[in-house]
Amino acid sequence: MARDSLRLQFGEPELVRLRAAATVAEPLVTDELTSQDVRSRLAKVEVLITSWGCPPLDADVLRAAPRLRAVFHAAGSVRGHVDERVLDRGIVVTTAADANAEPVARYTLAAVLWSFKKVPFLAQDARKYREDVTYRDRRGELSGRDRTVVIVGFSRIGRRVAALLRTLHEGPILVVDPFADPAEVHAAGAELLDMAEALPRADVLSLHAPLLPETRHMIGAAELARLRPGATLINTARGALVDATALEHACASGRLDAILDVTDPEPLPADSPLYDLPNVLLTPHIAGSQGTETHTMADAALTELERYAAGLPPLHPVTRQSLAVQA
Repeated sequence: MARDSLRLQFGEPELVRLRAAATVAEPLVTDELTSQDVRSRLAKVEVLITSWGCPPLDADVLRAAPRLRAVFHAAGSVRGHVDERVLDRGIVVTTAADANAEPVARYTLAAVLWSFKKVPFLAQDARKYREDVTYRDRRGELSGRDRTVVIVGFSRIGRRVAALLRTLHEGPILVVDPFADPAEVHAAGAELLDMAEALPRADVLSLHAPLLPETRHMIGAAELARLRPGATLINTARGALVDATALEHACASGRLDAILDVTDPEPLPADSPLYDLPNVLLTPHIAGSQGTETHTMADAALTELERYAAGLPPLHPVTRQSLAVQA
């Protein structure tokens, strides 16, 4: 992992747990896997704990690590460094994505609730219009009781968003996911529909799908046109799920609002019109774990290490199926 990742995620309590569960030698952390010192360590390593900044575990690295048996990732997606060659070797791979899902779901919940009352956009209007409080009337009805939320992607985050929403929101929750189990969606208090059925009913559209070739620009001009006027698009997943040009046009027209924690590209170019639109809120990819929140993911990886050392099965294994659809 990157050295900054180690400093961020692994404080003294985490390092104590690490040393109690495994034999640890130097170098403790590396962000490269090609130098002679690191290759000497790889030849003996049985377990890697990885996080942001891990280089790919390619065929050359795997040949240099004949004793490698497990990779415990202290972050979300492993697609940046793990592919099927790792699984082909029988190496156990785990992810802390479940731990990271909680802060993303909480951010999304806040964004949904604020979007009902148009809070981010009224806040910008307040700076512009100041004592002329009639600006609030230009935002339409500011109520959330009967508003419909559409969740695209019944992923670990999408499921958590649905669960959080159901505790506070009385209106309909619709789910779009061709692979979701209808019974699980129903148990979550939501209704499973296809995209064409769900979009015209959406007051809020929240994206929680992985970025795959099939999902790139899954929300384009046609999909945005199907949303109700005044609907809010929330994206905490991947920027390229949305056609950025189509979104610019939809928001510039005033027809739709947007709360974007991710964009395509990221960050946006300095001349992007999204920066200046009063009905767009941009945050700098902060929905996921930040600061001390990242220790939860380190704890998840250490728990997997402790279970491995005790001969117990992993709690959150990465399989071929899950690897294919990871964000």
